[in-house]
Amino acid sequence: MNRKFGAVMALGFSAFLPTVGHTSMELAQKNACMACHAVDKKLVGPAYADVAKKYAGQKDAEATLVANIKKGGSGKWGPIPMPPQAALSEADAKTLAKWILSSK
Repeated sequence: MNRKFGAVMALGFSAFLPTVGHTSMELAQKNACMACHAVDKKLVGPAYADVAKKYAGQKDAEATLVANIKKGGSGKWGPIPMPPQAALSEADAKTLAKWILSSK
């Protein structure tokens, strides 16, 4: 009985996983992130895949990206500054940071 429950839970969880990335993309679109960024190519700002590569293996990568999203910044990716996204909730900034770091 426990095996069946575990299998059902695993299937249920795995069915949810594809929607996480899709939801993150929708969150990025809703907050106009995609006006300056793309997943796989540089636009005004860096490609999310390039951001993921830059921060790969860094322990504080997620916290750094959350801060960069919320506070904005300049000089890390060129002369055009990223405006602060102060109105974005901490939870949404964290969701976006996790999604960006998972970009390949």
